[in-house]
Amino acid sequence: MRAVIQRVERASVTVEGETVGRIGRGIVVLLGVGVEDVEKDALWMAGKTANLRIFEDDQGKMNLSLLNVGGEALVVSQFTLYGDARAGRRPSFTSAAPPEKADMLYECFVGELKKLGLQVQTGRFRAKMAVEIINDGPVTILLDSAGNF
Repeated sequence: MRAVIQRVERASVTVEGETVGRIGRGIVVLLGVGVEDVEKDALWMAGKTANLRIFEDDQGKMNLSLLNVGGEALVVSQFTLYGDARAGRRPSFTSAAPPEKADMLYECFVGELKKLGLQVQTGRFRAKMAVEIINDGPVTILLDSAGNF
């Protein structure tokens, strides 16, 4: 699995003009699922995401996690994180999981975040979405369950 995690002041996602997810202070997770990913990857990624210390403490150091600050998460499926643009001019998405598998592991990730005690909003899987993000910092972290980053 791959994730782009952005610390935000607020964020929302709309589908066909309808707001389907909205959060205040927290993180936006753009989540991609690869063909080789399994449930273990989703659980690892959720734990890492919830406990990632990217929020500042009283001394201004990034020492606090989303759980520590009581922040929210907005999770948006993003198969294009598996786009391979090394050859040619059009990315290949053959490394992205097929929709059925990707949806199952996406839901597993979201469910695990909720089990960990986070307030989670989501986009709509396989929909064309407009994501509005007001970055805080900006702070952007890349995670890959295969250890590629």
